[in-house]
Amino acid sequence: EFWPAMISLRAKIQGFIVLDYIKQWGRAKQQLAQWIVEGKIQYQKEDIREGLENAPAALLDLFNGENKGKLIVKIGDRITTSEDGNQNEPRIIASRL
Repeated sequence: EFWPAMISLRAKIQGFIVLDYIKQWGRAKQQLAQWIVEGKIQYQKEDIREGLENAPAALLDLFNGENKGKLIVKIGDRITTSEDGNQNEPRIIASRL
């Protein structure tokens, strides 16, 4: 269904491989950082979904490219002690997909 429409419309599909542009990485990194500072582009490091009941939908979103950044399913807060036994330094444990 997709391809006949693409052919009849004479559509062009073209991609690229990032490694084709490796020599431009340094300059691109500087420009991207500047755009982030200027607010021209935004990025999100993590996409956090709450609750184990949302894990199946989160997994589907992961495979469909719906997540923004790392997809995390937070199933609850579990306070643990630090390695040296200091209970004053709680850590939050979350499951990552």
